[in-house]
Amino acid sequence: MDSQDAADLISEMAEEKAEHADADRFRNRAALLIAVLAAVLAIGGMGGGNATDDMIASNIQASDTWAFFQAKNIRQTAYEIGLEEIDTALTESGLSPARRERLEARRADYVATIARYDSEPDAAAPDDPLRGEGKKQISARAKHFEAQFEIASQRDNNFDLAEVCLQLALVLGSVAILALNRPVLLASAGLGVAGALLTLNGFLLLVPLPL
Repeated sequence: MDSQDAADLISEMAEEKAEHADADRFRNRAALLIAVLAAVLAIGGMGGGNATDDMIASNIQASDTWAFFQAKNIRQTAYEIGLEEIDTALTESGLSPARRERLEARRADYVATIARYDSEPDAAAPDDPLRGEGKKQISARAKHFEAQFEIASQRDNNFDLAEVCLQLALVLGSVAILALNRPVLLASAGLGVAGALLTLNGFLLLVPLPL
């Protein structure tokens, strides 16, 4: 082997070693990206599970509260009908003073009961619109639970989209490692960034989704 052949062999070995080093660096970076994507996916999965639980709980609470509202409304209507009957009886002629007194006492009780059914704040927190047993407070509670359901639904939508992006990013990242393909790895990173942003938005709801 002459000196030129030896130099060529050394050059080829150096190039091969450099290529192996580049491939190792690429695989290491891709593996690190996949690890980060998997961590973000796990966090988003936890957030999505919590959002689903919140949706179910809020929906049940809203339904139960509206049922309670309807029951209150039925009872209030019954008292209103009774009040009309008392008012009709009071217009009758020939009422004895004792009967008139009883009817007026009952009427006052019905009026007070109707007013209580309409609005009955909690004595321990009279300024809290969500606490109390009146229709006004019950309705406010039901609407509050509906609002909580909508918030949880928005969170869940973000987490669902984030999971899709992150799953695709993991697949592309695995393909990039096998094929040593940088464009595929960049696509994986782009989807990973989108998934991470959606996960963050799922927790903070900074930007509403156009869904």
